[in-house]
Amino acid sequence: MAPSLMLRHSLLALAVAAGLSAAPAFGQSAKEQELENRIAELEKQLGALMAELKAEKAPPPPPPPGTPPPPLPVQATTITPNANPGTRFFFSGFMRTEALATRTDGGEIPDSTAGRDLYVPGGIPVGAADEGTDLNSHIKFSRYIFGVDHTTDTGDKLSARLEGDVFGGALGTQVATNTYGLSVRHAWFSWNNWLFGQTWSNFMDAVALPEAVDLVGPTEGTVFVRQPMIRYTSGPWSFSLENPETTITPFRGGTRIQTDDNSLPDLTARYRWTQPWGHLTAGVLVRQLAYQTTGAGAIDDTRIALAGSVSGRYNFSPDTDVRFGLYTGQAIGRYIGLGIASDAVLDATGDLEAIDGTAGFVGLRHAFTPKTRFNVYYSSSRYDNDVALTGTGVTEGVDSLSFNVFHTPSPKLDLGAELRFANRELESGADGDLRRLHLVARYSF
Repeated sequence: MAPSLMLRHSLLALAVAAGLSAAPAFGQSAKEQELENRIAELEKQLGALMAELKAEKAPPPPPPPGTPPPPLPVQATTITPNANPGTRFFFSGFMRTEALATRTDGGEIPDSTAGRDLYVPGGIPVGAADEGTDLNSHIKFSRYIFGVDHTTDTGDKLSARLEGDVFGGALGTQVATNTYGLSVRHAWFSWNNWLFGQTWSNFMDAVALPEAVDLVGPTEGTVFVRQPMIRYTSGPWSFSLENPETTITPFRGGTRIQTDDNSLPDLTARYRWTQPWGHLTAGVLVRQLAYQTTGAGAIDDTRIALAGSVSGRYNFSPDTDVRFGLYTGQAIGRYIGLGIASDAVLDATGDLEAIDGTAGFVGLRHAFTPKTRFNVYYSSSRYDNDVALTGTGVTEGVDSLSFNVFHTPSPKLDLGAELRFANRELESGADGDLRRLHLVARYSF
């Protein structure tokens, strides 16, 4: 009940009570006069309240000319009736169009393969004839992100994210439709310190990556893996159990084997030290390598492999920073550079031998103006292959040097150009070069 209405009821009740209490004393003129004065005062107050009520019911004065109308509710009822009350929803992403002019001197990158759309270091051709320049353009890395966040009455924090793009394979051809399928990038939910679902490996430091026109950037020198996991985070520490998979080079070479024989998840632990100047991250990866076959010459072997990482970012100023990463150890092949090397190789008896590797990158970013910035980064990886087991056709190492510039003519609109020089060398000594000009236009929302 409104305060003014409550006051009116109180005054009326007081007036009635005063009249009733005065009834037996009407024979006393002094009392009669006092009561008449009190009733007159109450009538005066009641009249003022009635006038106020009439003013409240009067229509408000019209707004000044040019005043925008008040916003209307988007919807009268929730569009997500199954969600917890008070859940916050958002939708974001970006539209991205890019063009790549690529020249390779060791053969042609096969048509309609991933190497035509982004930098795939293990796919640099080696040993064939010099190729002319190939031009490709696409919108495959346009992205959508849907998210929800909720805090319960008891303080529990719940969140979920679903992110995807259209890099899910061709459903049409470049002849006419250029149609591609939706693909899932991230799909996870979290409850306080726990995360369940698919996202970046805990062994990866995405914040340390240089800004690049290419989807990854320093691909041969960094971890780049998304996979299902359970992750626990407490302050600067994070631990995860992640989906396992072992990649194997057959004895003396051949088509790489991808097994699904692991009985233990990949285990990671990471510590991130954050300071005003930037951050430093150290990580450990422990993996089970496994391969099992049946029939004649059956193989059944497992190995434990260990690798470590150091990465970070140092801010010289708000306009200039350096970013770096170093990864080394056993069986890091699947985690580095979109799978440049295998995790292990089979020996003559069918046993697994882990392949050691080292990868790293360093990049410098400088903003000339609030709208224009420049990046240069170098990336490299090397693999310690036992050629008596792997043969000489496997990759010994890959290097690349890249320069790019971004211009933001309007908020959320980025235009970028990147020039890359890359080289891939085999254990045989044969190598191949890649030169690429990569252009991108991106509008974020």
